[in-house]
Amino acid sequence: MSETVRCWLVERDYYDEDLVTLVYATPDGQRHLTQQLSTALLTKRPPTAAKDVEPERLESVPDEETRQRYATEAERMIERHDPDDQV
Repeated sequence: MSETVRCWLVERDYYDEDLVTLVYATPDGQRHLTQQLSTALLTKRPPTAAKDVEPERLESVPDEETRQRYATEAERMIERHDPDDQV
């Protein structure tokens, strides 16, 4: 099994009635994974506070302000939720 990186839900955006964008980031805010999912899928499988992601699927966060925001939100999620909590 390949190594994974624990990432925490740091952002959720609703672009229209049927599409939700979830952003999971590393605790330091340096890397992230963005997923666009249908609301129907999220109803069947609600997002969890964290997920383990293969390193090659992660992208660098482009700017310091966003990195800091992601790190702050990841820290908040770590303090308040277990990784498998539905949020």
